[in-house]
Amino acid sequence: MRRWRGVSRVVVLVGVATLAACAQKPAGTGSGLPTSGIYKVGKPYQINGVWYYPKEDYSYDETGIASWYGPGFHEKNTANGEIYDQNELTAAHKTLPMPSLVRVTNLDNGRSIVVRVNDRGPYANGRIIDMSRRGAQLLGFDGPGTAKVRVQILAEESRAIAAAARQGTPAPMLAEIDGPPPKAAPRGRIEVSGPSGPATTLAAAVAPSTGAARPAVVGTPIPPPTTVAGSMAEGRFVPAPVVAQLPVKAQEAIYVQVGAFGSEENVAKARARLSSIGQRASVSQTRSAGMTLHRVRVGPLDSVDRADSLLNQIIQAGLTEAKIVVD
Repeated sequence: MRRWRGVSRVVVLVGVATLAACAQKPAGTGSGLPTSGIYKVGKPYQINGVWYYPKEDYSYDETGIASWYGPGFHEKNTANGEIYDQNELTAAHKTLPMPSLVRVTNLDNGRSIVVRVNDRGPYANGRIIDMSRRGAQLLGFDGPGTAKVRVQILAEESRAIAAAARQGTPAPMLAEIDGPPPKAAPRGRIEVSGPSGPATTLAAAVAPSTGAARPAVVGTPIPPPTTVAGSMAEGRFVPAPVVAQLPVKAQEAIYVQVGAFGSEENVAKARARLSSIGQRASVSQTRSAGMTLHRVRVGPLDSVDRADSLLNQIIQAGLTEAKIVVD
């Protein structure tokens, strides 16, 4: 396993480097294969009739269904040129910059980890993020294969590793702490830290959570971490397997959200299209960027399978921006 090769100290992500326009050349090894990858956002692309628009979105915060991938892709290149290791805490996302760091919280059990986004996907309709096998194990869904999750980008930390990737060096963003590399918890026995204290079992050094509260779900505060523990693996910052236990609401409901529209006309068009395939939608209001949006949703639904089936039906009806959300 390549995870901690050549690592003698734990590193903790603590700051933001200056974002400079530098050459985007992946670091290499003696074999000539790129391992640290490059900084990449990418152009819009289409998969199975659905368009995706990659962008730097440092306010990203969404709920949905997570899946995981592993054995069939192990040691192959990711979308930004890294070598995929199913035992590292990485993930694939359809639109976020690569690399970036996100916090993924399992809304069924409250387990939460930080992972490095270094790949594109998943391309199955209705999946918001594809976790590495290790990530799925720590979040507790490697058995069932899917989980209801919340995905939040860590903005400052993501800017820092983006800057390091552009520059080809992690030096500007890291502080090193003497100690052994973190050890992952064994399967079936996950030791976690609560929101008010540091992890002491899964990592050698993690700062306590402080600062302004950020919700895991509406009305539920989650203190954001001020540092991210991890180690350097062949030129890449890899998050440590630290599992936080965060408060979540019980029995999160699953919906297919057709869209969030600013005009009543678009709401009416979406509801008419749904009616043509025998589906009735609910409409609720939300605020985003100072605007009032009307969310058109079908649900709640009683299972991921039911949501998958309905989502495919809605997309085939021409509502290609539909997605599965958890609320």
